[in-house]
Amino acid sequence: MPLTLYVDGDRWRAHQRSVVASFPGIVPVCKGNGYGFGNARLAAEAQALGADLIAVGTYEEVPAAAEVFDGEILVLSPWRPFVEIADKHPVIHTASRLADLEALAEPTGPKPRVIIELLTSMRRHGIPAAELDQIAPLLDGVDSLGWALHLPLTTAGAHGAEVERWIGLLRAAGLPLERLFVSHVTSAELASLSAKHPELTIRPRIGTALWLKKDQLYRAQAHVLDVHPVKRGDRFGYRQRRVPGDGSIVVVAGGTANGIALEAPSHVADLRTRAKVLAASGLEAAGRALSPYTIAGRRRWFAEPPHQQVSMIFVPSNIAVPAVGDELDVNVGMTLTTFDRIVFS
Repeated sequence: MPLTLYVDGDRWRAHQRSVVASFPGIVPVCKGNGYGFGNARLAAEAQALGADLIAVGTYEEVPAAAEVFDGEILVLSPWRPFVEIADKHPVIHTASRLADLEALAEPTGPKPRVIIELLTSMRRHGIPAAELDQIAPLLDGVDSLGWALHLPLTTAGAHGAEVERWIGLLRAAGLPLERLFVSHVTSAELASLSAKHPELTIRPRIGTALWLKKDQLYRAQAHVLDVHPVKRGDRFGYRQRRVPGDGSIVVVAGGTANGIALEAPSHVADLRTRAKVLAASGLEAAGRALSPYTIAGRRRWFAEPPHQQVSMIFVPSNIAVPAVGDELDVNVGMTLTTFDRIVFS
């Protein structure tokens, strides 16, 4: 009795097709936990969409994608000399440092196919503008397929200006510019850039917007595995805590192995958000944490921290408890969750 993701397959795939239509030249991104769906499934969906190229996060993710995808595979994590690469699956590398581009350009066999990443305002990976004049001599040693710009999420319409800046810098440096791979541009920005530069192939790399859309296209549910009536002061669980009052301990599918109760640090943008984060931190320090499981229309408190594959929820006596075998709605982060099964309708 697992943690299950139920997917409205027809509507999910209709959403994919609408995104593909809005982003000509799209490169579907299939990385990490596959946005909750699994990378192999996303690679198969990309194949069905007619993609000629997909992007994965790491070299370790290549084999699963290559099993179901016939096109080319780009690895987004930059190549480093210490990375072990299986020769069975040829890939397109990302070069983000001069030293790595030099190493890739060494005449040791067939020219490696590479995309050269430039250092945008994200400041994650990339060759800075000051080093552009050192790239040209290295291009003969590689099969360069273009340039990559990984842009931030919160520049509020400034993507076009940053892309234009890099186009100008590349041309001023006398570097070949035929193809540009960009992340996080809007469809309007893509259309504007393509109209201004018809001689340039601009390919958007898209993951979240392609695979995720909160519109009842999918929902997570977990089976109730056990229900135990308890009285105030009864002990339970690994740490033998006492229950805070009369009620029930409800044992449900899903735990830390699935990503339950795991979350990324909050983006604190204002005082209200900061207050919420501080309040939640105070409750957790006092041993209380709100679970993602909904019972009788409300999310309920964890009785104790979740285990690897199950969680224990405390339900007060004035709330109707679910029966063993019932399924509860679960509020999960798709990029953090690994489901036991995925069911398409």
